[in-house]
Order: sequence, then C-alpha cells, then structure tokens
Amino acid sequence: MAITRISHADRLPSRALASVLTGLFAIALVFGMASPAAADTDDGEDYPFAISGNVRAAGEPIAGATITVTGEDFTNETETEKNGSFRVGVPTKEGTWTIELDKDSLPKDVTVPDDFVFEEEVEFGATSTVTRNFTLGAAERTTTSFWDQLLSRSVNGLNFGLMLALAAIGLSLVFGTTGLSNFAHGEMVTFGALTALLFSAGLGLPIWIAIPLAVILSALFGLGMDAGIWRPLRRKGIGTVQLMIVSIGLSLALRYVFQMIIGGGTQQLPGGSTTIIPGLGPIRLTVTDVVSMAISIVVIAAFAWWLMRTRIGRATRAVSDNPSLAAASGIDVDAVVRVVWVVAAALAGLSGVLWAYFRPGIKWDMGTSVLLLMFAAVTLGGLGTAFGALVGSIIVGMLVEVSTLWIPSDLKYVGALVVLIVILLFRPQGILGRRERIG
Repeated sequence: MAITRISHADRLPSRALASVLTGLFAIALVFGMASPAAADTDDGEDYPFAISGNVRAAGEPIAGATITVTGEDFTNETETEKNGSFRVGVPTKEGTWTIELDKDSLPKDVTVPDDFVFEEEVEFGATSTVTRNFTLGAAERTTTSFWDQLLSRSVNGLNFGLMLALAAIGLSLVFGTTGLSNFAHGEMVTFGALTALLFSAGLGLPIWIAIPLAVILSALFGLGMDAGIWRPLRRKGIGTVQLMIVSIGLSLALRYVFQMIIGGGTQQLPGGSTTIIPGLGPIRLTVTDVVSMAISIVVIAAFAWWLMRTRIGRATRAVSDNPSLAAASGIDVDAVVRVVWVVAAALAGLSGVLWAYFRPGIKWDMGTSVLLLMFAAVTLGGLGTAFGALVGSIIVGMLVEVSTLWIPSDLKYVGALVVLIVILLFRPQGILGRRERIG
C-alpha cells in the first residue's frame, strides 16, 4: 500500500494564508490604536446631538457639498441635501467642534471669494442642536461654454482613465494567465489606499515614503493570496466558475474587514494639493492631478517595457496566449502566475492610492465602486490583453467624466455598464482581443 507523505512545500500554502490573515489582523490593531476616531465615524442619525445648517451660493442651495465635523477623538461627515441643508450627528455637546466645508466638493461653476472661511468652530448651548450656515454671499455662478466643459472633463477623464488602467491591467493579466475573473480585485485597490493611510497617518511617515511602502505591501498581499488560496485551488483542478465564486466571497470578506478597520466614514491621505494650477484656461487641474498623471504614465511605460523586453515579460505573454503550449515549451507556468499576482497587486495598490486622491478620500468600499469600470475596460480593450486594458481604461475613464454633460453625476458609472453590454453584443473579443479567445 502506497504511503503519501506531506512535504514541506505542501505546507507552504496554508502557512502563507495564515500569514495573510495575521497581517490583516495586525493592520486592524494598528489602525485601532492609531486612529481612534475611525470607529466613531458612523451615521449621524444615531447620535443624541447634531450640528446642522445650510450651504448656499448667490441665494441658491448647493447640493452634494461635503461637510466634516471634528471634535476630540471624533470625526463625522455628510453631504448636503438638494435644498442645501445638512445635519451631522455628534456623541456629546461638550467642548468645541470644528465644521469644515470641503472646497473641492463645490460645483465647478461656483466661484468662491478669496476671503471666504471654509472652517468654523462652534459650541453647544442649552439645546441639543447648533446651527451654522455657509453662505457664499459674494459667490457668483459663472456660465461655462459647452466646449470648455468638454475640454475640462476630457482632461479629468484622461486622468481618471490612467489611474483606472493601473488596476485594469493587473485584472486583465490575472484573467489572461489563469482564466479567473477576480471579483476581489477591487479590494486589492482598497488595500493599497489603506496601507498608505496606515504608514502616513497611522505611523507618521512622510507620504513619499508611505506610498512606495504601500505598493510593496500590496505586492506581498498578492503573493500571499496566490500562495494561500489560488495556487492550492488550481492544483486541485477547481474550475474557473468555482474560482470566480470564491473570489466573490473573498471580496465580501475583505470588504467588511476593511470596514472593521476604518469604520464607515471617509479618511483623507495627507499631502493632497487643492490649488488649481493657473494659466490652463478652462482646464481645472491641481498639482496632485498632474503628479498622479505623471506617475501613471511612467509606471505604465515601465510595465510595457517589462512586458515586451524582459524574459519574464515574454513568458507572461506566452502563458496568457496559451498556457498549455507555454508549459510544453519549458516555461514554469506556476512561477509566471506567481509573478503576475505580485505585479497585479502592486499596480492595484498604486491605483488605490491615486484613486484616494482623485475621489478624494478613503472608504472601506472604494475599490468596489470602480470594479465595474475595471471589468468594462478589460472587456472593451480585449480579454486577457494588457494593452487592451490600457486602451479600454482610457476610453471608459473619459466616457465616465464626459457623460456628466448630459446625465446626472450620480449616474455616470452607468455608462460603463452600457459600454460593457454594447461590446459584448457587437465585438465580444474587444478592441485588441482575438475572436478565438471567446469560447
């Protein structure tokens, strides 16, 4: 009778999975100690006291403006309603509270006076509610021509598309080499932003050090997930549909772990510039936007060189094209897939940091909000093709931003779903895909 021995290598996946879970738990503890306010950022309806008011410009209500209330060890935020009103709950009326109106959340057609005060301090009296209004009395609504708006939003769409491409390229690589539609890729985007927040706000490191560390930790996170979850499942011959279902469950689990870590509110990364660069005409770009676009272009160019010129890059393209033929040619498919997971996670982590500055802010479900856009970009460009994902991301990004000229901004992501359906109907292989890729 044959005896099956469990080798040291067979124990590695379970150890790697344990390491990943232990790392997430450690991050949760660090956030709990470093950011005591995060757990308190909940719905204001549950608190006995509240700060309310209105935001108006030239007598008209401003909807969708972000209001942040900060006190000792507590932060909460909300957005103004259609009539310009807001109400933010707080747990106590003791002490001094700071109310801040986010300038970037104001409509682009509102001009704010230079001397306008966006931050005020208030104290409660005998009642359970205190009221403060933000009245932009000297503000004027300016009329912007259609072509100026189109140009401005096209540039913003290019910025958004480049950021989206970083995540979509990794998603496309994973699909091309493993056949897995990874629904947990959005959480990998969130993970990058959270680790940047951990190193910067939690540990006090400069943001230019925190971001590379976040990318490195994201790469290790991808390596751990492959070693602990995906490689063992692949070796057992699990089908792609079952793997996709596992990715959906992993997405839900990670999402609520992230919520446990930072709560339901929005956290801000330090170092973001809100100053509009002058001299660009109708185009409204901040220094952060320009740096984000430059980083995206450099990273994408470096990735293209790696994919086309290096030995491992050529092996990755071979595996993506035909895994069986690549294995028969002597390529270590498992090693290539491992590298793909590391690269995909690193790109997703960097995308999460840039997305946190573009939104702006970090939320526990921020990656999920762009997951549909990533799939739309990958489908539009061509399933399994990295360069197709780049082209598709830029098109989707510009479409999302430009579409707000005709539809409400709350519905702009619906355009990605329309693109997804149209492409599947008329050209399912995508722009750069090949017809034989679709079974």
